[in-house]
Amino acid sequence: MKLIYPLNIQNEFVFNSSPRDFTVEEIPLYEFTGEGEHLILKVRKKELTTWEMIDIISGYVGIKRKEIGYAGLKDKHAMTIQSISLPAKFEEKIAAFEHPQIKILEVTKHNNKIRVGHLKGNRFQIRLKKVLGLQKDKLDSGLKWIKANGVPNYFGNQRFGTDGTNWIDGKKILEGTLKIRDKKTHEFLIGSYQSYLFNQWLSKRMELNLMLEKFSEEETETFMSLPQGSLKGSKKQPQFYKLLQGDLMMHYPYGRLFEVEDIQEEAERFMSKDIAPTGLVPGSKTKRASGVARMIESQFDEEMKLYGARRYAWIQVSEIKGKYVEEKAHYELSFTLPKGSYATNVLDVLRGSALEY
Repeated sequence: MKLIYPLNIQNEFVFNSSPRDFTVEEIPLYEFTGEGEHLILKVRKKELTTWEMIDIISGYVGIKRKEIGYAGLKDKHAMTIQSISLPAKFEEKIAAFEHPQIKILEVTKHNNKIRVGHLKGNRFQIRLKKVLGLQKDKLDSGLKWIKANGVPNYFGNQRFGTDGTNWIDGKKILEGTLKIRDKKTHEFLIGSYQSYLFNQWLSKRMELNLMLEKFSEEETETFMSLPQGSLKGSKKQPQFYKLLQGDLMMHYPYGRLFEVEDIQEEAERFMSKDIAPTGLVPGSKTKRASGVARMIESQFDEEMKLYGARRYAWIQVSEIKGKYVEEKAHYELSFTLPKGSYATNVLDVLRGSALEY
Protein backbone atom coordinates (compact mmCIF):
# COMPACT_ATOMS: atom_id res chain seq x y z
CA MET A 1 0.00 0.00 0.00
CA LYS A 2 1.19 3.50 -0.83
CA LEU A 3 0.37 5.89 1.99
CA ILE A 4 -0.40 9.51 1.15
CA TYR A 5 0.11 12.26 3.71
CA PRO A 6 -2.79 14.63 4.44
CA LEU A 7 -1.12 17.63 2.78
CA ASN A 8 -3.29 17.55 -0.34
CA ILE A 9 -0.12 17.61 -2.41
CA GLN A 10 1.74 15.32 -4.75
CA ASN A 11 4.95 17.16 -5.38
CA GLU A 12 7.60 16.25 -7.94
CA PHE A 13 11.15 17.52 -7.63
CA VAL A 14 14.66 16.20 -8.24
CA PHE A 15 17.01 15.46 -5.36
CA ASN A 16 20.50 14.13 -6.03
CA SER A 17 22.29 12.69 -3.04
CA SER A 18 25.67 14.23 -3.87
CA PRO A 19 28.19 16.55 -2.17
CA ARG A 20 26.93 19.44 -4.33
CA ASP A 21 23.31 19.10 -3.24
CA PHE A 22 23.42 17.41 0.17
CA THR A 23 25.33 18.62 3.26
CA VAL A 24 25.12 17.11 6.76
CA GLU A 25 26.76 18.68 9.80
CA GLU A 26 26.90 16.90 13.13
CA ILE A 27 25.89 18.83 16.24
CA PRO A 28 28.13 17.69 19.15
CA LEU A 29 26.54 16.63 22.42
CA TYR A 30 28.84 18.90 24.43
CA GLU A 31 31.52 21.55 24.06
CA PHE A 32 35.07 20.26 23.90
CA THR A 33 37.27 21.48 26.74
CA GLY A 34 40.37 22.36 24.71
CA GLU A 35 42.60 20.17 26.86
CA GLY A 36 43.00 16.50 27.63
CA GLU A 37 44.43 13.23 26.28
CA HIS A 38 42.26 13.10 23.17
CA LEU A 39 42.69 15.07 19.98
CA ILE A 40 39.36 16.18 18.48
CA LEU A 41 39.26 16.64 14.71
CA LYS A 42 36.37 18.39 13.03
CA VAL A 43 36.44 16.65 9.66
CA ARG A 44 34.72 17.35 6.35
CA LYS A 45 34.50 14.43 3.93
CA LYS A 46 32.84 13.64 0.61
CA GLU A 47 32.08 10.39 -1.28
CA LEU A 48 33.37 8.36 1.67
CA THR A 49 31.58 6.47 4.43
CA THR A 50 32.57 7.32 7.99
CA TRP A 51 34.31 3.94 8.22
CA GLU A 52 36.30 4.60 5.04
CA MET A 53 37.34 8.01 6.37
CA ILE A 54 38.39 6.49 9.72
CA ASP A 55 40.39 3.77 7.94
CA ILE A 56 42.27 6.41 5.94
CA ILE A 57 43.13 8.48 9.03
CA SER A 58 43.98 5.49 11.24
CA GLY A 59 46.23 4.13 8.49
CA TYR A 60 47.96 7.49 8.14
CA VAL A 61 48.80 7.85 11.85
CA GLY A 62 49.45 4.11 12.31
CA ILE A 63 46.77 3.06 14.82
CA LYS A 64 43.90 0.58 14.85
CA ARG A 65 40.43 1.72 13.73
CA LYS A 66 39.00 1.13 17.23
CA GLU A 67 41.32 3.80 18.69
CA ILE A 68 39.42 6.47 16.79
CA GLY A 69 36.19 7.66 18.36
CA TYR A 70 33.13 8.88 16.48
CA ALA A 71 29.57 9.83 17.42
CA GLY A 72 27.64 8.61 14.38
CA LEU A 73 27.88 7.30 10.83
CA LYS A 74 27.39 9.85 8.07
CA ASP A 75 26.17 9.49 4.48
CA LYS A 76 28.66 8.56 1.77
CA HIS A 77 27.03 10.50 -1.06
CA ALA A 78 27.06 13.87 0.67
CA MET A 79 29.32 16.56 2.03
CA THR A 80 29.45 15.69 5.72
CA ILE A 81 31.03 17.35 8.74
CA GLN A 82 31.61 15.46 11.97
CA SER A 83 33.99 15.23 14.91
CA ILE A 84 36.28 12.29 15.62
CA SER A 85 38.82 11.66 18.37
CA LEU A 86 42.23 10.01 18.48
CA PRO A 87 45.12 9.99 20.98
CA ALA A 88 46.56 13.50 21.44
CA LYS A 89 50.12 12.25 20.92
CA PHE A 90 49.45 12.29 17.16
CA GLU A 91 48.82 16.05 17.07
CA GLU A 92 52.03 16.86 15.24
CA LYS A 93 51.63 14.07 12.70
CA ILE A 94 48.00 14.89 11.92
CA ALA A 95 48.99 18.51 11.20
CA ALA A 96 50.57 17.31 7.94
CA PHE A 97 47.61 15.17 6.86
CA GLU A 98 46.22 15.75 3.38
CA HIS A 99 43.63 13.85 1.36
CA PRO A 100 41.53 14.88 -1.66
CA GLN A 101 38.26 13.74 -0.04
CA ILE A 102 38.99 14.69 3.58
CA LYS A 103 39.70 18.09 5.08
CA ILE A 104 40.42 18.75 8.76
CA LEU A 105 38.58 21.98 9.58
CA GLU A 106 39.43 22.36 13.26
CA VAL A 107 41.63 20.69 15.87
CA THR A 108 41.12 20.84 19.62
CA LYS A 109 41.45 18.55 22.64
CA HIS A 110 39.14 16.89 25.12
CA ASN A 111 39.48 14.70 28.18
CA ASN A 112 37.22 11.91 26.82
CA LYS A 113 37.10 9.81 23.68
CA ILE A 114 34.04 10.50 21.51
CA ARG A 115 31.57 7.64 21.85
CA VAL A 116 28.77 6.45 19.57
CA GLY A 117 25.67 8.52 20.32
CA HIS A 118 27.59 11.56 21.61
CA LEU A 119 25.70 14.01 19.42
CA LYS A 120 22.59 16.14 19.75
CA GLY A 121 21.54 15.79 16.15
CA ASN A 122 22.40 16.79 12.61
CA ARG A 123 21.91 19.93 10.55
CA PHE A 124 20.98 19.31 6.89
CA GLN A 125 21.24 21.50 3.82
CA ILE A 126 19.56 20.15 0.69
CA ARG A 127 19.12 21.51 -2.81
CA LEU A 128 16.00 20.39 -4.68
CA LYS A 129 16.00 20.86 -8.46
CA LYS A 130 13.40 21.33 -11.20
CA VAL A 131 11.04 23.13 -8.84
CA LEU A 132 8.65 25.12 -11.02
CA GLY A 133 5.76 27.48 -10.27
CA LEU A 134 3.13 25.66 -8.24
CA GLN A 135 5.71 23.20 -6.89
CA LYS A 136 7.36 26.02 -4.95
CA ASP A 137 4.03 26.83 -3.27
CA LYS A 138 3.52 23.14 -2.46
CA LEU A 139 6.95 22.99 -0.82
CA ASP A 140 6.17 26.10 1.22
CA SER A 141 2.90 24.48 2.33
CA GLY A 142 4.66 21.20 3.15
CA LEU A 143 7.28 22.95 5.28
CA LYS A 144 4.56 24.76 7.18
CA TRP A 145 2.81 21.43 7.89
CA ILE A 146 6.08 19.81 9.00
CA LYS A 147 6.90 22.72 11.30
CA ALA A 148 3.53 22.34 13.00
CA ASN A 149 3.28 18.55 13.04
CA GLY A 150 6.70 16.90 12.63
CA VAL A 151 7.43 13.73 10.62
CA PRO A 152 7.40 9.93 11.11
CA ASN A 153 10.73 8.56 12.31
CA TYR A 154 11.34 5.71 9.84
CA PHE A 155 14.77 4.14 9.62
CA GLY A 156 16.40 5.29 6.37
CA ASN A 157 17.52 3.23 3.40
CA GLN A 158 21.11 3.25 4.71
CA ARG A 159 20.07 0.53 7.16
CA PHE A 160 19.06 -1.84 4.39
CA GLY A 161 22.00 -1.80 1.97
CA THR A 162 22.31 -0.81 -1.68
CA ASP A 163 19.67 -3.28 -2.86
CA GLY A 164 17.54 -2.96 0.30
CA THR A 165 17.80 -6.65 1.27
CA ASN A 166 20.08 -6.65 4.34
CA TRP A 167 17.04 -7.30 6.53
CA ILE A 168 16.38 -10.56 4.68
CA ASP A 169 19.80 -11.88 5.66
CA GLY A 170 19.13 -10.74 9.24
CA LYS A 171 15.89 -12.73 9.24
CA LYS A 172 17.72 -15.79 7.87
CA ILE A 173 20.28 -15.54 10.70
CA LEU A 174 17.49 -15.61 13.27
CA GLU A 175 15.85 -18.56 11.50
CA GLY A 176 19.17 -20.42 11.51
CA THR A 177 19.39 -20.71 7.71
CA LEU A 178 22.36 -18.32 7.41
CA LYS A 179 25.55 -18.26 9.47
CA ILE A 180 27.80 -15.19 9.63
CA ARG A 181 31.04 -15.65 11.55
CA ASP A 182 32.03 -12.00 11.78
CA LYS A 183 30.32 -10.67 14.93
CA LYS A 184 29.91 -7.10 13.70
CA THR A 185 28.38 -8.20 10.39
CA HIS A 186 26.14 -10.65 12.24
CA GLU A 187 24.84 -7.90 14.55
CA PHE A 188 24.52 -5.38 11.72
CA LEU A 189 22.31 -7.70 9.66
CA ILE A 190 20.07 -8.54 12.60
CA GLY A 191 19.92 -4.80 13.34
CA SER A 192 18.72 -4.28 9.78
CA TYR A 193 15.90 -6.75 10.41
CA GLN A 194 15.03 -4.97 13.65
CA SER A 195 14.84 -1.70 11.67
CA TYR A 196 12.66 -3.35 9.03
CA LEU A 197 10.18 -4.58 11.66
CA PHE A 198 10.02 -1.10 13.22
CA ASN A 199 9.33 0.45 9.80
CA GLN A 200 6.61 -2.10 9.11
CA TRP A 201 4.97 -1.30 12.43
CA LEU A 202 5.19 2.45 11.79
CA SER A 203 3.64 2.00 8.33
CA LYS A 204 0.73 0.19 9.98
CA ARG A 205 0.26 3.03 12.46
CA MET A 206 0.47 5.55 9.60
CA GLU A 207 -2.25 3.60 7.83
CA LEU A 208 -4.41 3.88 10.95
CA ASN A 209 -3.75 7.64 11.24
CA LEU A 210 -4.67 8.21 7.62
CA MET A 211 -7.85 6.14 7.89
CA LEU A 212 -8.96 8.18 10.89
CA GLU A 213 -8.52 11.30 8.72
CA LYS A 214 -11.04 9.92 6.22
CA PHE A 215 -13.30 7.48 8.07
CA SER A 216 -15.08 7.14 11.37
CA GLU A 217 -13.60 5.35 14.38
CA GLU A 218 -16.01 2.44 13.88
CA GLU A 219 -15.12 2.07 10.19
CA THR A 220 -11.39 2.23 10.98
CA GLU A 221 -11.77 -0.46 13.64
CA THR A 222 -13.39 -2.72 11.03
CA PHE A 223 -10.74 -2.02 8.37
CA MET A 224 -7.88 -2.60 10.85
CA SER A 225 -9.49 -5.66 12.53
CA LEU A 226 -9.46 -3.96 15.94
CA PRO A 227 -11.95 -4.57 18.79
CA GLN A 228 -15.12 -2.52 18.76
CA GLY A 229 -14.66 0.66 20.79
CA SER A 230 -10.85 0.38 20.93
CA LEU A 231 -10.39 3.65 18.99
CA LYS A 232 -13.02 5.61 20.92
CA GLY A 233 -11.92 9.26 21.24
CA SER A 234 -8.94 8.89 18.91
CA LYS A 235 -10.40 10.84 15.99
CA LYS A 236 -10.89 14.02 18.01
CA GLN A 237 -7.23 14.17 19.04
CA PRO A 238 -5.77 17.41 17.62
CA GLN A 239 -2.52 15.95 16.25
CA PHE A 240 -2.13 13.90 13.07
CA TYR A 241 -0.43 10.89 14.73
CA LYS A 242 -3.16 9.44 16.97
CA LEU A 243 -2.30 7.94 20.35
CA LEU A 244 -3.79 4.61 21.42
CA GLN A 245 -4.50 3.09 24.80
CA GLY A 246 -1.34 1.31 25.97
CA ASP A 247 1.09 3.38 23.89
CA LEU A 248 4.49 4.01 25.47
CA MET A 249 5.59 7.64 25.43
CA MET A 250 8.86 9.39 26.16
CA HIS A 251 9.59 12.95 27.10
CA TYR A 252 10.90 14.79 24.05
CA PRO A 253 13.63 15.00 22.84
CA TYR A 254 14.81 12.56 25.53
CA GLY A 255 13.63 11.33 28.88
CA ARG A 256 11.60 8.85 30.87
CA LEU A 257 9.43 6.14 29.30
CA PHE A 258 5.82 5.89 30.51
CA GLU A 259 2.48 4.41 29.43
CA VAL A 260 -0.47 6.44 28.17
CA GLU A 261 -3.25 6.60 30.76
CA ASP A 262 -5.35 9.66 29.96
CA ILE A 263 -5.23 9.75 26.14
CA GLN A 264 -6.66 13.25 25.70
CA GLU A 265 -4.28 14.73 28.27
CA GLU A 266 -1.26 13.03 26.69
CA ALA A 267 -2.45 14.05 23.21
CA GLU A 268 -2.32 17.69 24.29
CA ARG A 269 1.19 17.23 25.68
CA PHE A 270 2.21 15.53 22.43
CA MET A 271 0.73 18.41 20.45
CA SER A 272 2.77 20.86 22.54
CA LYS A 273 5.92 18.80 21.73
CA ASP A 274 6.57 17.92 25.37
CA ILE A 275 6.32 14.15 24.78
CA ALA A 276 6.26 11.78 21.80
CA PRO A 277 5.08 8.19 21.14
CA THR A 278 7.56 5.36 20.76
CA GLY A 279 7.68 2.20 18.72
CA LEU A 280 9.36 -1.12 19.38
CA VAL A 281 12.73 -2.07 17.97
CA PRO A 282 12.32 -5.80 18.80
CA GLY A 283 14.82 -7.50 21.08
CA SER A 284 15.47 -8.52 24.65
CA LYS A 285 15.10 -6.41 27.80
CA THR A 286 12.75 -3.92 26.17
CA LYS A 287 9.38 -2.80 27.49
CA ARG A 288 6.35 -3.63 25.35
CA ALA A 289 3.18 -1.60 24.86
CA SER A 290 -0.16 -2.85 26.16
CA GLY A 291 -3.82 -2.75 25.20
CA VAL A 292 -4.79 -1.96 21.62
CA ALA A 293 -1.33 -0.47 20.97
CA ARG A 294 0.17 -3.87 21.76
CA MET A 295 -2.29 -5.62 19.44
CA ILE A 296 -0.72 -3.75 16.52
CA GLU A 297 2.84 -3.86 17.87
CA SER A 298 2.80 -7.63 18.45
CA GLN A 299 2.40 -8.23 14.70
CA PHE A 300 5.95 -6.91 14.24
CA ASP A 301 7.66 -8.34 17.31
CA GLU A 302 10.09 -11.26 17.26
CA GLU A 303 12.38 -12.85 19.82
CA MET A 304 16.06 -12.14 19.27
CA LYS A 305 19.16 -12.13 21.44
CA LEU A 306 20.19 -8.59 20.53
CA TYR A 307 18.99 -5.84 22.81
CA GLY A 308 15.88 -4.06 21.65
CA ALA A 309 14.83 -0.47 22.26
CA ARG A 310 11.98 2.01 22.20
CA ARG A 311 12.43 4.48 19.35
CA TYR A 312 10.53 7.71 18.83
CA ALA A 313 7.81 7.04 16.27
CA TRP A 314 7.34 10.72 15.57
CA ILE A 315 9.94 13.50 15.65
CA GLN A 316 10.01 17.27 15.40
CA VAL A 317 11.96 19.16 12.75
CA SER A 318 13.57 22.41 13.91
CA GLU A 319 15.32 25.40 12.33
CA ILE A 320 13.37 24.87 9.11
CA LYS A 321 14.16 27.27 6.29
CA GLY A 322 13.26 27.25 2.61
CA LYS A 323 14.55 29.54 -0.12
CA TYR A 324 13.42 29.50 -3.75
CA VAL A 325 15.99 30.37 -6.43
CA GLU A 326 13.65 31.11 -9.33
CA GLU A 327 16.25 31.59 -12.08
CA LYS A 328 17.68 28.10 -11.42
CA ALA A 329 14.40 26.44 -10.41
CA HIS A 330 16.12 25.35 -7.18
CA TYR A 331 14.63 25.14 -3.72
CA GLU A 332 17.26 25.37 -0.98
CA LEU A 333 16.16 23.66 2.19
CA SER A 334 17.76 23.51 5.64
CA PHE A 335 16.59 21.90 8.89
CA THR A 336 17.81 20.13 12.02
CA LEU A 337 16.85 16.63 13.19
CA PRO A 338 17.58 14.78 16.45
CA LYS A 339 20.18 12.03 16.37
CA GLY A 340 19.21 8.75 14.74
CA SER A 341 16.76 10.45 12.35
CA TYR A 342 16.91 10.60 8.57
CA ALA A 343 16.48 13.52 6.16
CA THR A 344 14.62 11.21 3.77
CA ASN A 345 11.61 11.34 6.12
CA VAL A 346 11.33 15.10 5.57
CA LEU A 347 11.69 14.71 1.80
CA ASP A 348 9.01 12.00 1.70
CA VAL A 349 6.54 14.23 3.50
CA LEU A 350 7.34 17.05 1.05
CA ARG A 351 6.69 14.66 -1.85
CA GLY A 352 3.36 13.79 -0.27
CA SER A 353 4.11 10.09 0.11
CA ALA A 354 5.30 7.70 2.79
CA LEU A 355 8.20 5.28 2.65
CA GLU A 356 7.36 1.85 1.27
CA TYR A 357 8.88 -1.40 2.56
